Amino acid sequence: MSTQTPRGKSGFLNDNFLLSTDTAVTLFHDYAKNMPIIDYHCHLDPQEIYEDRPFADLTEAWLKGDHYKWRLMRANGIDEERITGEASSYDRFFAWAETVPQTVGNPLYSWTHLELRRFFDIHSTLNTHTAPEIWEQAKNKLQQADFTRRGLIVSSGVKIVCTTDDPADDLRYHQQLAKEEDRFSVYPTFRPDQALNIHAAGFENWLSRLADVCGRTASSFVELVELLSERVEFFHAHGGRLSDHALDTLHYEAATIEEVENIYSKRLNGETLSELEIAAYRTELLVRLIGMYQKQGWTMQLHIHAYRNRNTPMFQKLGPDTGYDSINDRPIAQALSSLLDRAQQSSGLPKTILYSLNPGDYPALLALMGCYQQDTPGKMQLGSGWWYNDTRDGMRHQLTLLANNSLLPRFVGMLTDSRSFLSYTRHEYFRRVLCEWIGELAERGEAPDDLQELGAIVQNIAYRNATDYFGFERQPESI
Repeated sequence: MSTQTPRGKSGFLNDNFLLSTDTAVTLFHDYAKNMPIIDYHCHLDPQEIYEDRPFADLTEAWLKGDHYKWRLMRANGIDEERITGEASSYDRFFAWAETVPQTVGNPLYSWTHLELRRFFDIHSTLNTHTAPEIWEQAKNKLQQADFTRRGLIVSSGVKIVCTTDDPADDLRYHQQLAKEEDRFSVYPTFRPDQALNIHAAGFENWLSRLADVCGRTASSFVELVELLSERVEFFHAHGGRLSDHALDTLHYEAATIEEVENIYSKRLNGETLSELEIAAYRTELLVRLIGMYQKQGWTMQLHIHAYRNRNTPMFQKLGPDTGYDSINDRPIAQALSSLLDRAQQSSGLPKTILYSLNPGDYPALLALMGCYQQDTPGKMQLGSGWWYNDTRDGMRHQLTLLANNSLLPRFVGMLTDSRSFLSYTRHEYFRRVLCEWIGELAERGEAPDDLQELGAIVQNIAYRNATDYFGFERQPESI
């Protein structure tokens, strides 16, 4: 049994925060806490990992590219100059310090202080009074040899990182890391959004990049499919075992190969495509990509219902991924069902993880998943609470519906979906929520009072399920 502080012990971020029952305390400290991490979906830059530079200061490590924080700073009335503008690093950090006290109840309040504690051994709460001292303490820590990008991955207990990579990427940094780094593995994830976004302004430039890496052009739709198939094989040879798609909206529209070739030709000739033509092209290319993933034994991830760039002036000023995305509420069931059924008939479905930014989609996704479960344990997965659902309530909601409608013990667990090397404390946060949820189940008499059995479920969700599901080599466990 755990020897940790009794759960009645109060205090901010104490040993047992979020652990509301004795069962939860034991499950977290004795089973979940020290399991390795597989970050099977993130947006870390493999070049940054390879070059392994130290961070200049806490702003670079913490605030660069973090639109979660940027949104809250804007809500606090911070001027944009101190968020994404030309203000000094310290001024931008101080702007976050001004905001943090207002984030109580938001997960970023816990995440911010977890990161200060776990990485920097700083136990003060961040505010305008403590900001100068915390800035200096963190800066001194960041100058130490083990605070490089790779050092932070190692100290977080991460064994596998799956980055998000374009089909036209040459994967040079993955290849270099495979030769030089033996403490953890970095694998590419195939993300062909630019191939699917035939309507985007940069489509021709992307085709040129693809031609450069493949050594030949895609002058027809059939040739494009051939080149993408080659890239899938290339990714597989370098450890890739997952694909990922940002399907912000999904419109199923079947077409003949002749119709798709005509659509592709029109686009290459600079003609404007109709929404129906765009949907037909995307549908037919998706079906063929799904067949490639099934052939390789990959897992397909579909991220659905982000509603992006909803502030036009700020999008024009700052570009995408700067905190101006929202949640879409368009219908999903019929289009997704048609796509999955078509793929099932054509090639069979690969292992699939369905994420939606709209939690209202969960019941429909879970019901649809049940239509395609076969052969592989947990073949169809409801993805972890994502983005706006990456909260205690969002995680519990996802766990509850998954357990009610499928097999929770087969769940592949948490991911960071982050650009930050300090975000691995989110795995601790998730594991605490998971143990809280399962502990409550046991305390209510809905699960056996068998810590060994429940502990195995927790460890499987924390680490082992992902290892087995994605086909990664299992690493030594530290428990």
